[in-house]
Amino acid sequence: MKKILTFILTAAMILPVTACSSEKSGKGKHVLKDLDIRVTTTTETTEPTETETEPVVTDTMDPTTTETDPPSKNELIKVGVINNDPNESAYRMANDQDLKEMLTKDNGYDTTFFYSLKNDEQILAARSFIQDQVDYLLVSAADSAGWDQVLQEAKDAGIHVILFDREIDVDPDLYDTLVMSDMEVDANTAIKLLESEGLPEYNILHLQGIMGSMAQKERTGALERKLATDTDWCIVGQKCCEWDRQRAEEYVTAVIASGDKFNVIYAENDEMAKGAVEALDNAEISHGVGKDVIIVSYGGMYWAMEELLAGNWNYEVHDNPFQAGYIDMIIRDMEEGIMPPKKVAVQELGFDAKTITAEDVNKYGLK
Repeated sequence: MKKILTFILTAAMILPVTACSSEKSGKGKHVLKDLDIRVTTTTETTEPTETETEPVVTDTMDPTTTETDPPSKNELIKVGVINNDPNESAYRMANDQDLKEMLTKDNGYDTTFFYSLKNDEQILAARSFIQDQVDYLLVSAADSAGWDQVLQEAKDAGIHVILFDREIDVDPDLYDTLVMSDMEVDANTAIKLLESEGLPEYNILHLQGIMGSMAQKERTGALERKLATDTDWCIVGQKCCEWDRQRAEEYVTAVIASGDKFNVIYAENDEMAKGAVEALDNAEISHGVGKDVIIVSYGGMYWAMEELLAGNWNYEVHDNPFQAGYIDMIIRDMEEGIMPPKKVAVQELGFDAKTITAEDVNKYGLK
């Protein structure tokens, strides 16, 4: 029987490379939206098994099974959306497309989109939306710091703030709700998948995303917590590769040339995992199920899921970009005076190369 772990949620800099010694050192339930869609750019501005711990569900909304009418107001709801550049990844493209398909005039919205991977540009856009007197400000922040003042300005202006996809380091009173994966659970699941290998020693190359982003902090944090409690786990090398394939390939190539030995690559997204694997292939080092190097990654890209199906990678933690249905229901409730829970969790999946199927790839792979 196939196994898919399912769970409900809640610059270029080189970090020190440490060689390991040979001794041991030291309210309802969400339904995942069907991911079998075609993701396109626009010109506009498996069988689940329970985890060890019962997941905490933070709300009762099901955005995929409930049909609601457009807001019962004569005027459109004015929304400003601040997101990362859709070209960042297929995940971000799918996230952006999902929002654009939901927040339309036909559904009762007057929506303006702004994109940037730079925090300061996003904050300037937020101030512009505040001056434009939007009803709702939706933010997926490039960086988790620096948002206190502008969100206070939004609150003072009576604008509702909904954070999505990424958390921000601010007083929770400055936003109404947060819609996202529980990245801590997400990352802990990746660590448990690695633990299932039962290796006598884990000598790890760690490829980090953009430092300070919530995804980087949680994915790094889960690994660091494991390293602190298990002397069989060791970091051979660690570098911020900024989610970039080429940076990852160059770094892993350099580590191979140095002669440092490793048997695990822990990549914080699929692009970096792909770059790492290209470096392994160039050096004729085997990887995947039953091979020399274990590959664990995050993302759920279609081509990454295919690598998993072929046994070339070992584990994939799938990110769910489809959050617009949750946001739409939150706004409809708020228009009726019903305040949402402070955090709304989005369902995710984890896949094992030994049990994934072609059906899983076609249904859940992000194109």
